[in-house]
Amino acid sequence: MPVRPIRLFPDDVLSVPCRPVASFDSNLKSLVADLWETMRASPGVGLAAPQIGVSLRASVIDVGPVTLKRKMDSSYAGPIVIVNPELVEGDGAQTPREGCLSVPDLLANVRRHQRVRVRYLDENGGKQEIVAHGFEALALQHEVDHLDGKLFLDRVSNLKTDVFRRKGSG
Repeated sequence: MPVRPIRLFPDDVLSVPCRPVASFDSNLKSLVADLWETMRASPGVGLAAPQIGVSLRASVIDVGPVTLKRKMDSSYAGPIVIVNPELVEGDGAQTPREGCLSVPDLLANVRRHQRVRVRYLDENGGKQEIVAHGFEALALQHEVDHLDGKLFLDRVSNLKTDVFRRKGSG
């Protein structure tokens, strides 16, 4: 379970839609373990397989520590592994300032659904569904975007007014 290097924009793997996971085997379990290890060694709350160079529809998310520390509006389902996710419903709107481990120097105001329903498979191939709101909904949408070959910058309305350099970078 090594910490893997995080791919940075404009790496091509970040802009290509990922292949669905077909085998729920030891290779997937190893990938998931690497995703957890890499995410926990970084300042993020989620990490998608393409961010470590693997073009498969798998991601890990754990918003708990951030939502508890910052008292953010959020549901919290605990740490989750999402494989082959599908956003099936979204409503409401939020426009938080969003960042990404693959674009470490920038933040942006990104319009997202306030509440989402996502169907996915867990790491054992079991069918799952989650309804999330607030920060957890944002994280789910962000990770599904990665698996679709999109970055948060692709969702910015105005690059001049909605993108900001992180404090202490550049």
